[in-house]
Amino acid sequence: MRNYTTQMEAARRGIVTPEMEKVAAKERRTPEQIREWVAAGQVVIPANVAHQSLDPNGIGRMLKTKINVNLGVSRDCKDYDVEMQKVHNAVDLGAEAIMDLSSHGNTQPFRRKLCRECPAMVGTVPVYDAVIHYQRDLNTLTARDFIDVVRLHAEDGVDFVTLHCGLNRKTIDEIKAGKRKMNLVSRGGSLIFAWMSMTGEENPFYTYYDEILDICREYDVTISLGDACRPGCLADASDSCQIGELLRLGELVQRAWDQDVQVMVEGPGHVPMDQIAANMKLQQTVCKGAPFYVLGPLVTDIAPGYDHITAAIGGAIAAMSGAAFLCYVTPAEHLALPNVEDVREGIIASRIAAHAADIAKGVPGAREQDDRMAEARQKLDWEAQWQEALDPETAKAVRESRAPEQEETCSMCGKFCAVRSINKALAGEMIDIL
Repeated sequence: MRNYTTQMEAARRGIVTPEMEKVAAKERRTPEQIREWVAAGQVVIPANVAHQSLDPNGIGRMLKTKINVNLGVSRDCKDYDVEMQKVHNAVDLGAEAIMDLSSHGNTQPFRRKLCRECPAMVGTVPVYDAVIHYQRDLNTLTARDFIDVVRLHAEDGVDFVTLHCGLNRKTIDEIKAGKRKMNLVSRGGSLIFAWMSMTGEENPFYTYYDEILDICREYDVTISLGDACRPGCLADASDSCQIGELLRLGELVQRAWDQDVQVMVEGPGHVPMDQIAANMKLQQTVCKGAPFYVLGPLVTDIAPGYDHITAAIGGAIAAMSGAAFLCYVTPAEHLALPNVEDVREGIIASRIAAHAADIAKGVPGAREQDDRMAEARQKLDWEAQWQEALDPETAKAVRESRAPEQEETCSMCGKFCAVRSINKALAGEMIDIL
């Protein structure tokens, strides 16, 4: 029987939890290091007490960069079996977190199924579910309705919830002043903005933040402070709207810590490459080292169909500069609900970005797989290369689809293969080309 309520409370009382032990083993850190970082708020271990199938992971800039996968049904694409296939594929491909962003139908059975069966961390955005759960238009919902949905998700077992607490009535004035090209592109933020505009009330997630903290403390749900004002285009990056919200989120981080509630902070968005490192540094300062969870960042606005690549470029820079958690972006971003193949491509792109950043940061063990790959390539050992490849099935399929005449090499170089030539030369063998 646990004698603490949250991972942070345990850490501050000097208790190393089973979850901390598992994270330490994965990260090649000591349990005491993990405990200290959780106590300081620099690492979170999202682990709802009701999520029995969870294989816990830690999120923090000194740990391996983690990947989140967004999925869920919409009115136009509502096959939950397809979504479960995406979940299984995502876990198999190494994603550490799944966010259910479903916005149609009876969402609770799928959410509960995730928390019952999925070993990855499960996250949600409760404001999406409010209209669906109550089956009422946005303007008829009360502040209490929104808070009750947060409790519902906590009871169902979700490990972290995105809450857009930093949006306030001043934001409404800024957006109405028309200083932004893209206004608000956060779906949750836009719903809160619309509700505030129609009712004249303040943001319920800010007004009732203390009650939300009580809920999150009871179930050990990590709060992910949503960035309603994240830039949706390069022109809006690092503007007063974005930075003003970040300052408010910094205050909310401290209030969560005061109640032993774990918290991370969400960030941009569309950001030019030369601004990414500064954004990461500013967040670390304002939010006192709380883990940063970024969407992308996307480094250009003109690549629909390829935004998994633009996000991977930005994600690698962001993670190298201090971001701890990357929300994947798929080729369908800005275009459609991602299908199974889109999800796969998005995960692979994000994992490449995360791994590249971990190497640059010197995360323990990060480069070992790369070194084993180099050894396999030097020996032209293809089976060993498949074992080290991030996506061995694709690598193997590409090679086999263009099989070489010279089996030890590939069809790009054949007997002109540099590795083959050097190996033979060093062994004193004849190097036959023709």
